[in-house]
Amino acid sequence: MSLPTMASPTLSPDSSSQEALSAPTCSPTSDSENLSPDELELLAKLEEQNRLLEADSKSMRSMNGSRRNSGSSLVSSSSASSNLSHLEEDTWILWGRIANEWEEWRRRKEKLLKELIRKGIPHHFRAIVWQLLCSATDMPVKNQYSELLKMSSPCEKLIRRDIARTYPEHEFFKGQDSLGQEVLFNVMKAYSLVDREVGYCQGSAFIVGLLLMQMPEEEAFCVFVRLMQEYRLRELFKPSMAELGLCIYQFEYMLQEQLPDLNTHFRSQSFHTSMYASSWFLTLFLTTFPLPVATRVFDIFMYEGLEIVFRVGLALLQVNQTELMQLDMEGMSQYFQRVIPHQFDSCPDKLILKAYQVKYNPKKMKRLEKEYAAMKSKEMEEQIEIKRLRTENRLLKQRIETLEKGQVTRAQEAEENYVIKRELAVVRQQCSSAAEDLQKAQSTIRQLQEQQDNPRLTEDFVAHLETELEQSRLRETETLGALREMQDKVLDMEKRNSSLPDENNVARLQEELKALKVREGEAVASARELKLQLQELSDTWQAHLSRGGRWKESPRKLVLGELQDELMSVRLREAQALAEGRELRQRVVELETQDHIHRNLLNRVEAERAALQEKLQYLAAQNKGLQTQLSESRRKQAEAECKSKEEVMAVRLREADSMAAVAEMRQRIAELEIQREEGRIQGQLNHSDSSQYIRELKDQIEELKAEVSAGPPRPAREGLRARRVLPEGERAGRSGRRRGPRPRGRRRTPSARRFPAPGAAVEGPAALRGPAGLRRAGPGAAPG
Repeated sequence: MSLPTMASPTLSPDSSSQEALSAPTCSPTSDSENLSPDELELLAKLEEQNRLLEADSKSMRSMNGSRRNSGSSLVSSSSASSNLSHLEEDTWILWGRIANEWEEWRRRKEKLLKELIRKGIPHHFRAIVWQLLCSATDMPVKNQYSELLKMSSPCEKLIRRDIARTYPEHEFFKGQDSLGQEVLFNVMKAYSLVDREVGYCQGSAFIVGLLLMQMPEEEAFCVFVRLMQEYRLRELFKPSMAELGLCIYQFEYMLQEQLPDLNTHFRSQSFHTSMYASSWFLTLFLTTFPLPVATRVFDIFMYEGLEIVFRVGLALLQVNQTELMQLDMEGMSQYFQRVIPHQFDSCPDKLILKAYQVKYNPKKMKRLEKEYAAMKSKEMEEQIEIKRLRTENRLLKQRIETLEKGQVTRAQEAEENYVIKRELAVVRQQCSSAAEDLQKAQSTIRQLQEQQDNPRLTEDFVAHLETELEQSRLRETETLGALREMQDKVLDMEKRNSSLPDENNVARLQEELKALKVREGEAVASARELKLQLQELSDTWQAHLSRGGRWKESPRKLVLGELQDELMSVRLREAQALAEGRELRQRVVELETQDHIHRNLLNRVEAERAALQEKLQYLAAQNKGLQTQLSESRRKQAEAECKSKEEVMAVRLREADSMAAVAEMRQRIAELEIQREEGRIQGQLNHSDSSQYIRELKDQIEELKAEVSAGPPRPAREGLRARRVLPEGERAGRSGRRRGPRPRGRRRTPSARRFPAPGAAVEGPAALRGPAGLRRAGPGAAPG
């Protein structure tokens, strides 16, 4: 492995950024006084090399405009290379001394150390310097790491699913079950067991992946634990994501204060801050910039915390304000996804310079934090109040339902009371009618008494009674005549029934006849009883007549006669009532007889109906059989038609398969031609030094691939599917590049991030997914 070079401001073609970043190294006089003579000499050499490289870079830019000075340009390039090698050696010595004398540098030379970190930590020193910056060298949790790996975590399934999406193009993490994926799984699992409240969040895997690129897994685990505890990352990755909401609130305030026009444009387009800035805070630009640029930002984050995220984010918006003001929401989303990440690939120092030109006031950020906390507490109180009001509303609804049920019950009770009142009114009416009857009876008794007191009235009353007796005898005679007529009718009916030819109804008619005879016997018995009662009445009447001449003999006999007269009148009324009852009973018997006759007639009609119903069922069954035969014939006809259609479809499918095979062979031929062309171009690239010629060849390769990709596409591998939204041309080009085996020597750049677009719509911090809202997997989260 070759020795990596330090990302220094002296490598930037922007002289203003070099001067701005190199000047602070000698500006603090107090730090220079504390340096040893060797360190002062080393710093002087660094400054001299910076000035030489600055002059060389200016001369190179002036030489590139003229073809005549190509020789001097080569000489200056060689001198720049030699100066760069000396600078790398001096930087290596300086950072080695810083690592060995860390406490002294941290205590006495803090400003100088800060400027050196802003210029970038050399690659081979990052592991030890990062551990020293976060004080993760001696942590108790390091001894627990091996024990944690033996335990099981509820987040293992989510971690296994997401590790393949973490730096998928990096060699260390490429391939399923690779070493990088295994150690990344171990660190994420161990932390999910140490901090069960946070558990696992997808964005944290990118931070751990960067640490694993620099140091072993145990040291990376300790550094990650320290970052979560001391750098506000734990609050960012909690299930509530309250800290992310605070960061978005502070960033929006800075945007409104420093870039009001751009902020107004964002609001007019409904382009919320969380749609592009959430991934900046959650992954510290690791999913936004290529690794060299993102690592420079991470160096400063390790020393200064989240302040660098605010500065870099606002610097990006300042640089691209003019372009963003001309785009709509979709265009801004595509711009954040494709243009901004690669603006500073060749000059990360320019990005750092722009970031430290942004105004950042820690006191104001503290005030915003208090305002956000007050606002959130107020929102929480409002939510509690809303919850209380909802509870009260639910209770009121339940009370209303109870009252409605009570109202229904009262309505039922009112209806029952109304019915009872009606019944009571009927009873009262009956009572009043009974009282009227009683009054009538009392008046009748008074009239009878008056008649008994008056002999003339008594004679009239006796005559009236004789008249009524004669009428009752006439009615009895009529009743006997009607009875004889009924007997004659019964005999006539018996004769008719005997003459009927239907033998099946003989038993039924006999039963009817027996019932009629029984009723006739009852009528005869009633007539006999009535005769006996009439006889008794006649005897009593004769006895009354015989006593009529002696009424005035004595008062006692007079009273006795009155009582006998009253008893006689009562018996007469009783006999009259019995006669009426007998008549009514006879009428009931007649009606029952008619009802019995009608029932028999109805039974006969029902028997005929049953016979007709059986015949109808037989005809229906016959019709059903015919319908079944008809449906069977239709089904056979449909099966024959389907069979013919299937044969035609099979012929068409075979034709389509043959056409697909031909198209696939043509696609394979095109892919082989692309591979041959790429091999030839790769050979040319290996022997060429001109950057312009390289770019032209790359453009030609992309055009050839785009032409080939116009053919029928094949399914892409699901495990490496890009998650960003691509335009039609680029999507076709990439689908074409994925077909077939990858040619050797090709290597994808780390900038190809498979992370959701920063323009993905996000409603709030708690609903963020991907970079704008990562899936939560805490203690209560079910593994996917």
